[in-house]
Amino acid sequence: MRLLLDTSVLIFAVDEPERLSKRAVAALQNPENILELSAISLVEIAIKTSLGKLSLSAETAQQALDDLDIRVLRFTGQHALSLFELPRHHNDPFDRQIIAQALAEGITVVASDEKFRLYKGLRVLW
Repeated sequence: MRLLLDTSVLIFAVDEPERLSKRAVAALQNPENILELSAISLVEIAIKTSLGKLSLSAETAQQALDDLDIRVLRFTGQHALSLFELPRHHNDPFDRQIIAQALAEGITVVASDEKFRLYKGLRVLW
């Protein structure tokens, strides 16, 4: 199964693995799952690191991608266009882009944020 990881899931996996749910850990460890991270998540990490809100370096992020065998999912024009149809349940622009991407791709998102569950048709694993 394809799984799109929310940004916080990658951060938890690196810095605070105890914050991951048992279901999330099982999903990350299941070799049958295809783990993906939106390119938007890398933008979010870079911006928040430059603002001093995170301390995750590019090298650490790349190492986490390699260690967990996570592939980066490009954010396309089609993903961006799907934002026009997205209800305003959530104001975080990074999360909204990840939600739009997951809906456009038809893939499950791994996220702890309860607001993700408000989006009709979005499959959330936590």
